[in-house]
Amino acid sequence: MSRPSLSPVLVLCLGSLLPAAAPAAIDPAEARPRILALAALTPPPAMAPAEGVPADGPRRAIYFEGLPWRGRPTRVFAWLGLPKTGPRPVPGVVLVHGGGGTAFREWVAKWNERGFAAISLAVEGQTDERIPGAPKGAPAWRRHAEGGPAREGIYGDAAEPLEDQFMYHAVGATLRAHSLLRAQPGVDPARIGVSGISWGGVITATVIGIDPRFAFAIPIYGCGHLHDADNQWGAALGDLRLYREAWDPMVRLDRARLPVLWLSWPGDTHFPLDCHAASYRAAPGPRMISLIPGLRHGHPPGWNAPDGYAFAESVVKTGRPWGGQVAAREEGGRAIVEFRSEHPLERAVLISTTDRGFTGRREWQETPAELRRAGANWTASAPLPAGTTAWFLNARHGNLTLSSEYQERP
Repeated sequence: MSRPSLSPVLVLCLGSLLPAAAPAAIDPAEARPRILALAALTPPPAMAPAEGVPADGPRRAIYFEGLPWRGRPTRVFAWLGLPKTGPRPVPGVVLVHGGGGTAFREWVAKWNERGFAAISLAVEGQTDERIPGAPKGAPAWRRHAEGGPAREGIYGDAAEPLEDQFMYHAVGATLRAHSLLRAQPGVDPARIGVSGISWGGVITATVIGIDPRFAFAIPIYGCGHLHDADNQWGAALGDLRLYREAWDPMVRLDRARLPVLWLSWPGDTHFPLDCHAASYRAAPGPRMISLIPGLRHGHPPGWNAPDGYAFAESVVKTGRPWGGQVAAREEGGRAIVEFRSEHPLERAVLISTTDRGFTGRREWQETPAELRRAGANWTASAPLPAGTTAWFLNARHGNLTLSSEYQERP
């Protein structure tokens, strides 16, 4: 027997009363190859000037073609700049902002002053025009009509189709910015890196496992392995299988064979040092660590630190970081670290804590360390205070910080 059909009006009324069907969960095993396929975004995207935005010296505001979102085309706002003078071709860097940020022309200018071409992109469909009187926590930058998805908390759009999610678009936009910078006259495509701050650091740690063309990377604060962090990240991601098995940078960091500087500080309340360490230990390429006490968390602290620029300059000139840890151990109640450094190291300090729990909420103390040259390397050592639960050693060359790997004691 056939069922009686409902009138269109009744169907519409019932549809407004019945609960919406829950979206089907995305299978991480099916998502992983689709994420990795973003590596194919190698052709330079279409680019156009950002109308009404005046140039800043050699820097210009542009839009470039983004990925489709909900079936419609998108554009990405960015600042693009090359050094005014100097030999060509020049190295370059792709710059990815963090939460509350945008495409920053001053960040581009800082890299231009050091001889690098740079592109800073806005990954949430926004421009760099501030919204007057925007309350704290609300969007600070005006969106444009053809923007892609804005970020919804911490992977809060994980139930959306994969190609409509913020991280998918942020990664795609970063790779397209890379392809665009490689195509600029006077830029050396073999010497382009990527750097991101906070959320931009998470994006940076993600893209280096996807795009093998990058020559170096500088994730600032942000990292992977955040599902068990004892803060807002762990609360949001602890039960999110799509993050753990598809979006976590750890899923692909074994593919990251490029030199990476992991830049942060022990008091960071967003990205704990144990998650940070798990990330850099997963990447097989040459690594350098800079954990700078008192650095603070934010865009200016991240881009004002001299360490990122010195690292990038070393890699594009010599092919490797200027320094790094060779070995670390405990012996006779002392922490001992052997460093490799192409610059003379001037002093060293032990940074340790007797607290437990989230690293950003612990009290950290500094005690002097011995520093001596041993052939081509340097050895720093210091007695561990009684009850030490975690430690690392810092060595200094001028205003640059070379850190050992973070060590958590049982």
